[in-house]
Amino acid sequence: MDSSFFVAAVYAGTPLLFATLGEITTEKAGNLNLGVEGMMLMGAVAGFGAGLATSNPLIALLAAMLSGAVGALVYALLTVTLRANQVVTGLALTTFGAGIASFAGKSYTGKIMTEEFREFFRAKSIPLLSKIPFIGDVFFNQGIFVYLGYFMAIVLGIYLYNTRKGLNLRAIGENPSCADASGININLYKYVHILIGGALCGLGGAYLSLVYVPTWQENITAGRGWIAIALVIFCKWNPYLALFGAYLFGGLDIIGFRIQSLDINIPQEIIGMLPYIVTIVVLVIGTARESKENAPPKGLGNAYFREER
Repeated sequence: MDSSFFVAAVYAGTPLLFATLGEITTEKAGNLNLGVEGMMLMGAVAGFGAGLATSNPLIALLAAMLSGAVGALVYALLTVTLRANQVVTGLALTTFGAGIASFAGKSYTGKIMTEEFREFFRAKSIPLLSKIPFIGDVFFNQGIFVYLGYFMAIVLGIYLYNTRKGLNLRAIGENPSCADASGININLYKYVHILIGGALCGLGGAYLSLVYVPTWQENITAGRGWIAIALVIFCKWNPYLALFGAYLFGGLDIIGFRIQSLDINIPQEIIGMLPYIVTIVVLVIGTARESKENAPPKGLGNAYFREER
């Protein structure tokens, strides 16, 4: 079986993976942040700008993470401290992030990262693992950004399911009143994990502008932030399943190129709609499945008032 399509699916699904992991982290704390698209755009423009200015990949990644975290901080101040409506605040963050990226990105239009910079992110095979038939080609002959996605998914899964702090975080998302009565600092946990979620979304945006394209384009995320929100439901708020979901939707994103190579007469507009059609189907199926295992955190979207405990 030709592995090239699956290699490309992993490559295309990586920004979705970072954004999905970021939203999982935020929602496990009981906060629904619909500003994923905005934070990705902020991370994309900050990472690209820092990369052009310094030619240092690590500084570019840090700038993207910081930019996404700043957007998340605005969201946290409004929803955690001021107890604003989480849905409205998230939508406002998306608009804000898009505006910031559009304004800051005007001077970057048409500019391309240097060859030396792009070389840092090129595919590098992992000894031994890359020799595994098919799997080695698909998963272990990728760039450092893709490997970072694997690492973050595994670390977040271990943190959530195998550590005390992860248990505390899940308790806050399920029942903040009981968690507060147990002595857990609700606001501190919410702030920290909302900021981590924003930083991960920023990394997802930076992947697009630094690796996937790599040049600056208006609206470079092209709705991937909204797909990531649906992927959270699809993967049942599980970081391990996020790997599968992100790469599945990555495959849907690039399937049009494979169809064109087969000379199948399907309008390009229909092919371009495919990821978003599947997103709608995922949302419908996800909301229809009523089980404890597939349910979101019970406290998701609700502001916590300690006085009402």
